[in-house]
Amino acid sequence: MELSATTQGDLLVVTVCESRIDAAGAIQFKERMREVTDTPSSRVLLDLSQVQFLDSSGLGAVVAVMKLLGAERKLELSGLTPTVEKVFRLTRMDRVITIHPDLREGLRDAG
Repeated sequence: MELSATTQGDLLVVTVCESRIDAAGAIQFKERMREVTDTPSSRVLLDLSQVQFLDSSGLGAVVAVMKLLGAERKLELSGLTPTVEKVFRLTRMDRVITIHPDLREGLRDAG
């Protein structure tokens, strides 16, 4: 699972460089997120703009990452494609996790 991470102040931006987070890649996704979130930050912005498909395993992996970060570190999402956004909306996870329309909006809210 290829992820790209950059730090901007107290914000860690993680971009998923894959088209899918599904049963085949969910465990790898969680392991890679555990590695990249070792960097101290108060917020983690997960850019999903390249992800075209996310199944229940992928959703579970995102939720597991949110729990891994704990209450003191906030997980936010950006750039959800319509298909991925629908998964979050149908499961009502869009009410639990802050979702920004795009990365620029997520970065702007960093202040």
